[in-house]
Amino acid sequence: MLKVYTENLCEAPISEYALRQMKRVIKETVSEQYPKHKFEVNLTICDNEYIRDINREYRGIDKETDVLSFPMMDFDTPEITVILGDIIISYEKAVSQAEEYGHSLKRELCFLCCHSALHLLGYDHETEDERTEMENKQKEILERLNIKR
Repeated sequence: MLKVYTENLCEAPISEYALRQMKRVIKETVSEQYPKHKFEVNLTICDNEYIRDINREYRGIDKETDVLSFPMMDFDTPEITVILGDIIISYEKAVSQAEEYGHSLKRELCFLCCHSALHLLGYDHETEDERTEMENKQKEILERLNIKR
């Protein structure tokens, strides 16, 4: 079981439908690997300035990014609810990337949720093999949920 708590810190209204889809992607991504665990994930949607501040404070990179993941990494306690981690998405960046890549904003937000949830589960893309594995997993999950480009 997974609970996703959302907070919208940007001025842009995000539809309930889009939020439901984003939660659905996070739940699918996590429950595929940990179906019996009880996790909580915090999903924050913000603007570029907010994510830039977080990126600078925690990663030492003074620029905005599309998504940040902060995993807690406790997979040993399936019987109790634990916080899996935090996902922070820049709405502004998602809008510009959706335009750049030629797909819907919903698809971009769902992709970023999937990508970030995989980071919470320990996936990374530092090497070519890791990148390929993560990209394949993202594609598989989004296709299974019928979220297309």
